[in-house]
Amino acid sequence: MKDLAVRLAALDADAGAALRVIAYFDGLAENRAGLQAIVRGAAVLAGCPARLDDRSRRVHVRVDPAGRAAPDPSAVDERWMRTPVVPDASAILWLERIGEAGPVEAMILERAAGAARAVLDRTRGRAPSADPALVELIVDASAPPEVRRQAAASMRLSESGRFRAAALPSGPRVVPAGATSAIAGRTGIGPAEAPPELPSPAAGSRAGIGPAVAPGDLPASYAAARIALRFAADGTAEDPGPTVVRHEDLGGLALLADLPDTAEVPDLRALDHATAAGPWVLSTLHALAEAGSLRAAATASRLHHSTFQDRITRAEHLLGWTIRDPHGRLRLQLALALRRLRRHPPT
Repeated sequence: MKDLAVRLAALDADAGAALRVIAYFDGLAENRAGLQAIVRGAAVLAGCPARLDDRSRRVHVRVDPAGRAAPDPSAVDERWMRTPVVPDASAILWLERIGEAGPVEAMILERAAGAARAVLDRTRGRAPSADPALVELIVDASAPPEVRRQAAASMRLSESGRFRAAALPSGPRVVPAGATSAIAGRTGIGPAEAPPELPSPAAGSRAGIGPAVAPGDLPASYAAARIALRFAADGTAEDPGPTVVRHEDLGGLALLADLPDTAEVPDLRALDHATAAGPWVLSTLHALAEAGSLRAAATASRLHHSTFQDRITRAEHLLGWTIRDPHGRLRLQLALALRRLRRHPPT
């Protein structure tokens, strides 16, 4: 390698220097060097201070060009050369030099970041959100129990802990049982991490949440979460309703998910007919189904009470049944739930 670097340097100084960088960090990796040695190598080779900041693991390593540790709590300069060490950019390697990275500096960043990533995974554990495949495996009922146990161990899920599976359109998640909200864009978390937030209605993200179970029972929790996801609305004018649904809150409504999509439901057909009359119909019906009274529904809709009553009268005419008494409101609630199920078929 050294001979090749010398020959390349005679032809192209950057190519020869890049090859020496590769050989240097390969040597560190072979010797299982630590983070300090890796950041030191980046600083010395680049001729400027280098630092590694990992927020999730609370790691901060900084070395000056002479190879001496030089901790610096000051904020980074976004103009410095940098590269993410992990995909979510929670760990970043910096060269404290302003400007675009040249070929050699780019190679230093790339090789040092790769070496640092391997050390972080080996010594401090991979963040549970880093590998979606682990979450898919732990909620897979067809996977052998021992394989799922290994996945749970890799995610640092305590065997004595309680967790919920969450179903999102983008895939499964796993959250601690005590989390009151679910995940936005993360794969799963271990019990030591702060609970992530559930998608809010404003974000337009749907989620179904399964019951709290031991890690070994997460496939059953995920099956329930997938049912709950079908009852979750888009939170739009075309599909109003809660965007996050917990399976245990469904009660007997969950049985509707077993109804074939081809089943003839007159009330659902009547609802489709009514909603075709105008965009106001669906929002009006949903407001009444969710509220405890006409006045409360009018307030939620930001309409005058008399205006809302007029809309209800028109909607009842379109539906063909009254929705002001308990029986009629139950029919409406069931029809709205069935409409949501038809909009969100099982996957």
